[in-house]
Amino acid sequence: MKKITISLLLFLALLLTACGSSGDVEGSGDRPIKVVASFTIIADMSEQIGGDLLEVYTLVPSGTDPHEYEPMPNDIKAATDADVLLYNGINLEGGQEGWFWKMVRSINKSEDVIYELSVGVEPKYLMEGDSESEVNPHAFIDPHVGMIMAENLKDALVKVDPDNKETYEKNHETYLSRLMEIDKTYQETIDAIAEENKILITSELAFQYMTDRYGLREASVWEIDTEELGTTEQLKALIQYIKEDTPPYLFMESNVDPKPLEQVSKETGVPIYSEHIYADEIGNKGDKVDTYIKFLEHNIRIIGEGLGSN
Repeated sequence: MKKITISLLLFLALLLTACGSSGDVEGSGDRPIKVVASFTIIADMSEQIGGDLLEVYTLVPSGTDPHEYEPMPNDIKAATDADVLLYNGINLEGGQEGWFWKMVRSINKSEDVIYELSVGVEPKYLMEGDSESEVNPHAFIDPHVGMIMAENLKDALVKVDPDNKETYEKNHETYLSRLMEIDKTYQETIDAIAEENKILITSELAFQYMTDRYGLREASVWEIDTEELGTTEQLKALIQYIKEDTPPYLFMESNVDPKPLEQVSKETGVPIYSEHIYADEIGNKGDKVDTYIKFLEHNIRIIGEGLGSN
């Protein structure tokens, strides 16, 4: 089937809006502030800092690739009705020509209520160069970047809903203290790993911000999710790399095709650690890793156990 176009989705969304509009005024104290988040981590941050003051809608659900998403009619309705739209930026949603901004332009949403949470983050690049398409979008895997994003989110909520500034600032302060504790845990855990074991091998080159900050080397099968993953050339390059510098374990992400890394494991004899780590998302409500805090805590526990095992 052909993909449904943004224009058709917008038409369907307008029908939904006509049937279900609440008629509330934006910023009104009669209802929660309507927040639309591009993906699960931003949605969770919003709930932690905004609490009951917000009604949060997530565009990209858990288990879905946030790089190339096709908005559904309910997504466009939610974005149309939103008081504020929050997105990661630095290429996670495909940049200015990606799905998020195409959706925003289709509904003529004012840019005054759209906030990029990665503002202030120094971008890292997947290859030599500085084009937007080469930016590694996974900065949020680094807890220090999470602090920047949380600050930007709090500031956005205060601008949209200044009457509740004190609550947002108090919740942000509590949240920031948790992230600072996790930052310390990351550094202490990685410092304790033997130097020859400080190498993180994954399917996707998603952990660059975190590994650079805390002192790990990193290698992967592919750089970023595309239509061609685990090519013969990619597999050969990683296998050769591992044979020259053998880590205790390889690490599988929660939302990738396992076959390429399984082949690397078979060819090199290096086992894949028994638990997944997370790169693009958190789980659904009630899952083991269903908040950003748990996401960060889980990843460093698994990395510490795996690389510190020998």
